[in-house]
Amino acid sequence: MQDVTVVRTSVQPPYAAHLRVYEPLAAYPEPERAHWQAYAAEHGPDATEAGQPVAEAVLEEQREALAELASRTPRALPERESGRAFLRVLDGVLYVCPWATRLRSWQALEGMREAAPVALLETALPAAVREAAEAARERWKAEHPDARPWILTSRWEVPVRWFLPFGDEDRCFLPPEPPEGPGGVDGQGGVDGRVRAAALYYLVPMSQARRRVARAYRALREWVPEGELVRGAERTGRWLEEFHPRSLVELDYGGLVHLLGPERLSADRSAGELEEGLRALRAGDPAEALRVYGELTVRWRGVLALRHAN
Repeated sequence: MQDVTVVRTSVQPPYAAHLRVYEPLAAYPEPERAHWQAYAAEHGPDATEAGQPVAEAVLEEQREALAELASRTPRALPERESGRAFLRVLDGVLYVCPWATRLRSWQALEGMREAAPVALLETALPAAVREAAEAARERWKAEHPDARPWILTSRWEVPVRWFLPFGDEDRCFLPPEPPEGPGGVDGQGGVDGRVRAAALYYLVPMSQARRRVARAYRALREWVPEGELVRGAERTGRWLEEFHPRSLVELDYGGLVHLLGPERLSADRSAGELEEGLRALRAGDPAEALRVYGELTVRWRGVLALRHAN
């Protein structure tokens, strides 16, 4: 495994996890393919090997978003779609996950409208701004009827359904490390205590992800047809079907690593636990499956509750 580049920035990612799909370059039609090919040629050294986290690229995305907000009058969404992407390389094949910042901003606006108190919503984004954003979205949807996000984001938790495509063997945990060099290898680690943050992510081929979700859905539909997890499995499966069958699927704990801390991350085996519960369900032991699912859900609800902590 190659060393991970140390990130130095005052920007810390939000407490959010991400479910991403990386499609092979060949899956993109022209002129998108030409764009991503040129983008990869320029940013090729930044492409992330399969055994490394994309933390540096995530911070770059965050910096770009903050710069957009700071440099202009606040608005609901970017003026144009981002032409940038996360890049991964596996077995010599380049995989591309477009940021699709504008599309995701529309989705975030919709979530904010549903969840935020009216007073806060009106202060942050007045009705006229929201209406303009919605009108722009409708025009864009008419021109891009098949558009879908390559990235799903969840704040303050990892939804339990997101673990369905993965097994414990797909888990990659990287503990925090000091920079290299004297006093922290680059000569600065011992001065200000900067370290490479911990990372926790899962990465699997699309075929494996779909197979796991389909098996889980069949078992859940048989035993708990009205349960929350079976509905989540259906939504996750439908989303995965939107992409090229040779894509990669990644679950990244993202900024949650700063919330959970390295000890809790090291001990976290959420995907493996969910897998155990599903095995119990398929073996005809719904009581054991319910116990596992209950413990997993309670633990993540405890993390979600931290958003209200002062």
